[in-house]
Amino acid sequence: MAQTDYYKSLGVEKTATADDIKKAFRKLAVKYHPDRNQGDSAAEEKFKEINEAYAVLSDPEKRKQYDTFGSSDFHRQYSQEDIFKGFDFSGTFRDMGMGDGGDDIFSRLFGGAFRRSSGGGGFRRGPQRGADLTLELDVGFREAALGGEKLVAFRRNGVREELKVRIPAGVDNGSRVRIAGKGSDGENGGPSGDLFLIVRVAHDPVFSRDGGDLFVERTIRFSEACLGVSLEVPTLEETRRIKVPPGIQPGTKLRLKGCGIKTPGSNAKGDLYVKINVHVPEGLNSSQKKLVEEMARAGL
Repeated sequence: MAQTDYYKSLGVEKTATADDIKKAFRKLAVKYHPDRNQGDSAAEEKFKEINEAYAVLSDPEKRKQYDTFGSSDFHRQYSQEDIFKGFDFSGTFRDMGMGDGGDDIFSRLFGGAFRRSSGGGGFRRGPQRGADLTLELDVGFREAALGGEKLVAFRRNGVREELKVRIPAGVDNGSRVRIAGKGSDGENGGPSGDLFLIVRVAHDPVFSRDGGDLFVERTIRFSEACLGVSLEVPTLEETRRIKVPPGIQPGTKLRLKGCGIKTPGSNAKGDLYVKINVHVPEGLNSSQKKLVEEMARAGL
């Protein structure tokens, strides 16, 4: 089911009391009940929507999580099984004077055979794998390139957890790091889902990156471009000295082989490219101007 605003689904404000929510749900449940709208698929979808909304907003803890984290984050943490856990369909419809067919309605609309759970209402299905969770993880540029460990906090089954995770060397923007078994709990003996960390790599003031290759820029004077020069260049782990050949052209890239980033899952490294820029002074003093004029007369 597409994620919707549960308050809008029931036609109430976020400040609505539990009694307001209950009254709104009962009114809509009567209107869209499948037995009164047979063959109407739109009414059936609306009935599913308001039941899901009521299952969350009538539960103080689930409502608190929904209000705190919003619809998107809430649905990353709660599967549909989590949402309906403990929700007594039969009791709800009995209270409304609509018989004891809540479980049958749920089975028909939401799919899957289930039975009343012992003593708690709601439902129980066969073993079901828990939902996967996703979490965006911000890492520094060098941290992503070299790898490391990071402490992450997330909510699992409605409870805050902290976990130290290993960041593989070489991860890039959008990389997914899988933490097995740290998703939502399974149902009725089913396995837990997984936690997926979606990596967001911070900008670096020195380096840029394309896959495993790194790029850095260095600016030299015009005389150095003509005569050549030796430069110190940073890499991720140390400083290297390179020779810029005489007559180098602006924009030329010099390669340092194997000084880039390791490819995840292998020991192969990319290269580091040093882009050479040539500085043209914006103002010259008299002696500098004379020298440039002499160079011009000499054909330079």
